[in-house]
Amino acid sequence: MEIHDLGDGEPEVAVVGAIHGDEPCGARAVERLLDADLAPERPVRLIVANEAALDAGERYLDADLNRAFPGNPDAAAHEVRLAADLVDALAGCTTLAIHSTQSYAEPFAVIDSMDEVTRAVAPHLPVDAVIQTDAFTEGRLIEHPHTLEVEAGLQGSEGAADNAYWLARAFLAATGAITAPGADDVLDAGGREDVSVFRLRERIPKPDAEAYEVFARNFERVESGERFAAADGEPLLADEPFYPVLLSPNGYRDQFGYVADRVGTLE
Repeated sequence: MEIHDLGDGEPEVAVVGAIHGDEPCGARAVERLLDADLAPERPVRLIVANEAALDAGERYLDADLNRAFPGNPDAAAHEVRLAADLVDALAGCTTLAIHSTQSYAEPFAVIDSMDEVTRAVAPHLPVDAVIQTDAFTEGRLIEHPHTLEVEAGLQGSEGAADNAYWLARAFLAATGAITAPGADDVLDAGGREDVSVFRLRERIPKPDAEAYEVFARNFERVESGERFAAADGEPLLADEPFYPVLLSPNGYRDQFGYVADRVGTLE
């Protein structure tokens, strides 16, 4: 784990990249932040988490780090030990964890629940949507208090790397750690109220097949009876209306993505 502290005092705000080694956008955002000469107004901690998996170009070495929290320092698995170290490194910090996806090219935020930190910070992030995942957060870093995840874009793309940097800059400005670009004071944009909030309801399983397709678009309503995916050419139809989230043919081994409900907008 690579840690960089900026500013004076114990870190209060943190940005974490490379929780998954096949998602380099967060590590690249950390590199750009280090090169940006930020002069933070609150102490900041920047972390590249799973360096070994990043160097190997693998999602993880022994276990999925984002299913291993709070971890165990005495565990045999590299990522389970690393999870315990990362939790210690983030103690007392409001945290942004940067990821990327195989299902959606534009940024969106992922939260455990709609708490005061989310309501204060999320409206200032350049995201298309906020996803509440409280039914599916076991072992994930967003169970850590005052933590938001962002999906920066398509895994391995230049777009995701660029988005990750600007998401991190926006997060640091929204938490009062740096000033907004072109502004004299800490960012206070007044918030955005047009960002939709979705809550995950259930997984969409994949039947055994050689080839998969998806036809629905993430965050766009699928009507009852509508074809949203196919397995070996056999269509899958919606039993009831839903909003697909993280829907892709190849993003997960055993599921297409998630069924979600649109529960409102950021206020």
